Amino acid sequence: MNGNNNSHKPPGGVKRRTQGKVVPVVGVVEWFRPGEHDRVERVLADLKALRVEHLRTGISWADWHTPEGPEWYRWLFKKLAESITILPCFLYTPTSLGISPKMSSPPRDPRAYADFLDVMITEFGEHFEWVELWNEPNNVREWDYTLDQDWMVFCRMVGGAAYWAKQRGKKTALGGMSPVDPSWLEMIFSRGVGRYIDAFGIHGFPDTFDYPWFGWDDQVEKVRGVLEKHSSKAETWITEAGFSTWRHDEHRQLCEFLDVVHAPVDRVYWYAASDLRPELPTVDGFHLDEREYHFGLKRVDDSPKLLYRIWGNGGIKDMKRIAELGRTATRVKDPKPTVLITGGAGFIGTNLARRMLDSSKRVVLLDNLSRPGVERNVRWLCDNYPGNVDVRVADVRDLHALKNAVAGVESVFHFAAQVAVTTSLVSPIDDFEVNAHGTLNLLEAIRTLENPPPVIFTSTNKVYGALEQFPLVRRGDRYEPHDSQTLMNGIGEQCPVEFHSPYGCSKGSADQYVLDYSRTFGLKTAVFRMSCIYGPHQLGTEDQGWVAHFLISAIEDKPITLYGDGMQVRDILFVDDLVNAFLLARENIDSLSGNAFNIGGGPGSTISLLELVEMINDFYNRRLHIQFEDWRLADQRYYVSDTRKFNQATGWTPLVGVYDGVARLGDWLLESRGMTPRAKYSTDRSGECKTQVPQTT
Repeated sequence: MNGNNNSHKPPGGVKRRTQGKVVPVVGVVEWFRPGEHDRVERVLADLKALRVEHLRTGISWADWHTPEGPEWYRWLFKKLAESITILPCFLYTPTSLGISPKMSSPPRDPRAYADFLDVMITEFGEHFEWVELWNEPNNVREWDYTLDQDWMVFCRMVGGAAYWAKQRGKKTALGGMSPVDPSWLEMIFSRGVGRYIDAFGIHGFPDTFDYPWFGWDDQVEKVRGVLEKHSSKAETWITEAGFSTWRHDEHRQLCEFLDVVHAPVDRVYWYAASDLRPELPTVDGFHLDEREYHFGLKRVDDSPKLLYRIWGNGGIKDMKRIAELGRTATRVKDPKPTVLITGGAGFIGTNLARRMLDSSKRVVLLDNLSRPGVERNVRWLCDNYPGNVDVRVADVRDLHALKNAVAGVESVFHFAAQVAVTTSLVSPIDDFEVNAHGTLNLLEAIRTLENPPPVIFTSTNKVYGALEQFPLVRRGDRYEPHDSQTLMNGIGEQCPVEFHSPYGCSKGSADQYVLDYSRTFGLKTAVFRMSCIYGPHQLGTEDQGWVAHFLISAIEDKPITLYGDGMQVRDILFVDDLVNAFLLARENIDSLSGNAFNIGGGPGSTISLLELVEMINDFYNRRLHIQFEDWRLADQRYYVSDTRKFNQATGWTPLVGVYDGVARLGDWLLESRGMTPRAKYSTDRSGECKTQVPQTT
């Protein structure tokens, strides 16, 4: 984020005014278990990256009474206070001190809590200004009010602690109500506790735990009404707000965050920094409520969710743009023929959408925006084709979202996927859920329609495994097959499938489901087993989109890592040629249905990694720094598509040669960064158009 531009910076340590309204201080909630030193360090690094200055965290009275408790909290307070403003929430009764042997129990002696607080202030008070007294006291899981039915123990406990904390120079916040209960708050004032409280907290989890939800204004007004009745000058805080992404709705999490940070309160604490590790229990028990495990800004594997990524890169201003993208569906009411593209924010989806929109189609883009930067593709389409792009920010694991999206469309192009072998090795279950289960969800959503639209699915050459059955020879800086027919034609669809790596298994399973739904249920489907595709709007990374990744590394003067020896060969296909193939497949779906086709540049458009490096050196007149690492799992040393089957069925052939296509992509990458293109690319083409490519489907 731009630290000196308030429009990009999230609300920080002081309240600001925006268009006459007070913007609350914004912090994050995160609870730590004793011994989680590394996780504390990671969370602090994340808060620094987000420019967040406030952290609300639990300080367990019960943990303090364990042998390791004092040492842990001495380290924790010091570490947190070095870089963050702490709101310590003091809670959880030691089992030895409770009426019942559980941490939600009222203590037998209410004064023991004030004594604990006194010890904390004496030892750690230099590190905090405020103390929060308990957490969600009107939630039976946090305070078992069945053991304190008239709330007398709670009021004596908190009233005494609040009084003593103020004597010790601290400000007091009453643990957030969940749910907001004005009658409960009235009781707190009637017992005389309210006079010692400087801030009243409330909690809210719209459409996760709180149903129905009438908005933050409604919740805050209930509290303010009680405070005004008792002439209290206390502040109103949202001490915990969040949205669980257990149904993979990261866009909704962003929207809920954007809503709460504009609530009419003095402070907001967002829950939480990271998802709860699946091997840990919650206060309800072990996985009794799956929602509890998915509130984080980051996932358990430390990968950022959409909210974290947009917050860190562009702040509130960009959040508003992303939130607005997902609302276009409610505004577009155009009778034009409609095409659904899942994964439509990706570079292939963007190029296909552009072609469809140019031919007067209306496009529904369904994408969860999980790939960094793809939101720029969506904005580009919306800006250039206003009123004709219907954006559905959703995940293919959400069957209901897919059923809504397929209604009324005339064609479906299914590109949404987890796209990297490396990621599948880290999270095989997520890889399967997206690629295999997500595809099955889409097929089932389509099968329920009275007039099911045809489906074109993008599979991968990884379904053929490592291809070790093809002996190779080394020629120059590349591998080539020893067999002359394979060298001349490439690898055809008759090659046995041999799924290798979780990614290969998930995409291969999806591939087979798409083909079988043609045989079994009569859907019109076709599968493209694709080689390497490249072109404009590609946000290449080391794991996926290697042609763009190499060019980006050259433009940004960064080193390139080659895994293996760099002599791996692929047939690369410029995205415009792939779009031509999509349109021909749709045009001829009646005769193509139930078939898989190998799609790539073919034997005329092959290149090794080392050869691409040399080509880029020539483009930019520099020597790229190359470093080598070990071979990666399931990396094919040679894969070139035999495209004769699709050519014979449709007349399709690639038109853009390797040098020309790489130059085009390089120039687009320069222009997209506001830089001068290297040079105009050649107008020559490898081959002539042998068929009329349809402009509409």
